[in-house]
Amino acid sequence: MRNFIIAGLMATSLVPVAGQAQAVDRGERAELRRDRQEVREERRDLDRALRNGTREDVRDARQDYRGARQELREDRRDARSDYRGRNYGRNDWRGYRDRNRELYRGGRWQSSNRYQTFRPGLRIGSGYYQPRYYVNDYGRYHLPRPGYNQRWVRHYNDVLLIDTRRGYVVDVIRNFYWNR
Repeated sequence: MRNFIIAGLMATSLVPVAGQAQAVDRGERAELRRDRQEVREERRDLDRALRNGTREDVRDARQDYRGARQELREDRRDARSDYRGRNYGRNDWRGYRDRNRELYRGGRWQSSNRYQTFRPGLRIGSGYYQPRYYVNDYGRYHLPRPGYNQRWVRHYNDVLLIDTRRGYVVDVIRNFYWNR
């Protein structure tokens, strides 16, 4: 009975967190909708200015249109990098690493492969992303959450995001670990 009560209390404490995550998602979607609408409106203004406006009107309309498109791109990028209400962007780990040097110490690193520089889009052999090279605690290092069939893998001082199903390099962070 005691375990049942404890489990119930734990479940009720998680409900507000789930609702908060949905609210964040709804807010982001609403912001993206507003940004898309703004891009459409700026495009209409630009078309109007091109038809019967002066040079200055056209220049101003183009600037507004470019600005609206840029804002939409940034918001889309932020929405992609968002994970449960916390922004784990591509460079979130840099400042954290500077403050926590011991966590990012390279340590003893032995690999059966020689060092090679990788770039995104390259297909690599499965020997480079065996389970012994996985970075399982990516949250500890403030790395973005890997997608479906993706893993963070250590390769000497670099960290690679690998599509484990097809063997493609998705992302590369060079010199992630501190040298000795």
